[in-house]
Amino acid sequence: MEKNFYDAIELRRSYYGISKEAVVSDDKIKEIVEKAVKYVPSAFNSQSARVVLLLGAQHDRLWDITKEALRKVVPADQFSSTEEKINSFKNGYGTVLFFEDGSVVESLQKQFALYKDNFPVWSQQASGMHQFVVWTGLELEGFGASLQHYNELIEEDVKSEWSIPNNWKLIGQMPFGKPTAEPGEKQFQPLEERVKVFK
Repeated sequence: MEKNFYDAIELRRSYYGISKEAVVSDDKIKEIVEKAVKYVPSAFNSQSARVVLLLGAQHDRLWDITKEALRKVVPADQFSSTEEKINSFKNGYGTVLFFEDGSVVESLQKQFALYKDNFPVWSQQASGMHQFVVWTGLELEGFGASLQHYNELIEEDVKSEWSIPNNWKLIGQMPFGKPTAEPGEKQFQPLEERVKVFK
């Protein structure tokens, strides 16, 4: 049965068991990313989101870069579990890299000085919405994904490898692939403690 948006929201989870098996075409994956970048809202219509889609060997290269960066900071006797985790991401079909264009944020801070402290916050909020829409879109198509944050460790190498402008700030990495294992059961806090309705 085809999933609707609300089904996808409910089913969207962090999948760590993923494979390189194609679920949909690369063009469809690109369409998910492009629709998110085009239609997700941003404060002052800033459109500061920047996204890089890595597939095939380019996806593999990202996780090789990440593994080597971690090798420099993780003690050798503890590295095997780290390597296993990174390999689980590399086992996927692709990775979405989320960036925010710092020059757009700085420009808005200058134009609207009254709100200057808010623009970096709003930028992060917009990035979160992009991540959620892409993640949910991938779920709708049958992919499993997770969100990773190796930002400081890999940002310079990523920019060098793929000629990313220096004013793009790396926010997160989303490896995805066909699920090979179900995520564990998720625990929920009571909605009565989290939502208030007044009428």
